[in-house]
Amino acid sequence: MSEHTKYLLGEGKIPHAWYNIVADLPSPPPPVLHPGTGQPVGPSDLAPLFPMALIGQEVSAERQVEIPTPVRDIYRLWRPTPLYRARRLEKAIGTTARIFYKYEGVSPAGSHKPNTAVAQAFYNKEEGVAKLSTETGAGQWGSSLAFAGALFGLEVKVYMVKVSYNQKPYRRALMETYGAKCVASPSNETDSGKAILKKHPDSPGSLGIAISEAVEVAAKNPDTKYALGSVLNHVLMHQTVIGLEAIEQMEEAEAYPDVVIGCAGGGSNFAGIAFPFIGKALREKKSVRAIAVEPAACPSLTRGKYAFDFGDTGHLTPLVKMHTLGSEFIPPGFHAGGLRYHGMAPLVSHLKELGLIEARAYHQNPCFEAGVQFARHEGIVPAPETTHAIRAAIDEALKAREEGKSPTILFNLSGHGHFDMQAYSDYFAGKLEDQDYDPKALEASLAHLPKVAAE
Repeated sequence: MSEHTKYLLGEGKIPHAWYNIVADLPSPPPPVLHPGTGQPVGPSDLAPLFPMALIGQEVSAERQVEIPTPVRDIYRLWRPTPLYRARRLEKAIGTTARIFYKYEGVSPAGSHKPNTAVAQAFYNKEEGVAKLSTETGAGQWGSSLAFAGALFGLEVKVYMVKVSYNQKPYRRALMETYGAKCVASPSNETDSGKAILKKHPDSPGSLGIAISEAVEVAAKNPDTKYALGSVLNHVLMHQTVIGLEAIEQMEEAEAYPDVVIGCAGGGSNFAGIAFPFIGKALREKKSVRAIAVEPAACPSLTRGKYAFDFGDTGHLTPLVKMHTLGSEFIPPGFHAGGLRYHGMAPLVSHLKELGLIEARAYHQNPCFEAGVQFARHEGIVPAPETTHAIRAAIDEALKAREEGKSPTILFNLSGHGHFDMQAYSDYFAGKLEDQDYDPKALEASLAHLPKVAAE
């Protein structure tokens, strides 16, 4: 096996097509339903929110979807991203496992999110759209869409979950540097925000609420479209450049993963690293363990119900079948803001139901412990979201040591934590609580799931 620490690909190795896992699944995912009729939605139902090119990708069953040349040209600013062998971490924990990580924090916005932000901005620009509205949790998606909007001359408005808006001022500053407007959600700018504030004046916000505000703005303004940073099929597909590159880099390293790990909030970075490997396993009758890691305080995959639900709190979106905690569920204000979503991507949820992936949940203190351990040996300070994947990777490596096995572990280091240092300060000061969801609130939220005949 190669003794290199990092494995680099030239710009000529940037994938020419995104991978669509739907083509390789043993059964297709359930359709998206109209909340009024209960029938599958058509292109006209989604046209107020998305350009037709993205609507086509959302329902595509083609294995490969070509990446437009202008998008690949922008990808060259940071892609292909490096693959690292975590040799120092392996030595520190005394594992017999081999640990690799794909580092997406080298993008201009510091995370994996520009992989889809650039694509979405391109397709909107091609259709003549002038403005985009969106939501963001920790700010990684908002700053990425702001970056993409600057490149394509689009106005961007970002509704940022209020608890993160207050926790992460430098993420807001980054969005503004790229030219976007950032608003704390819930806000008084929309009917959805006003309704929440009337009932809960001190609401910390949630991704579901912020989505409602952003969708409302797009629906009411003909010159504005909506952009989503996770959950939807086309978003997950755009992120597969991560795994496609990783397959080539693992070959260069003369290794292949037994376990692929990603943190999961909406599901995009997990899908980005895992879907190409799962698809390869399905086509070649191989086996690979894929582990989606989520916060114990917002455990959609491990504690949610697989059901049709709204993607937002204000019930402005179509119904998608996913693992959900209920659209009215408001998670605690833990620091991994990008993982504070009530549902999981329908495709990730479908793979969970098919038994193709595993799910695991952790509290935030063990995750920050793993993040600090990783930083002190590998040098990169990970985002709070990514610490969940690191925790799982270390646990898998320690298990291998106990069992005398030598698996190869690959995880997605989806972003750096340079804008999240208040979270680390709170951790070192002992101020982080291992918060749990409120069982009664979850029960009440699940009781309000929409009634759908398809179930």
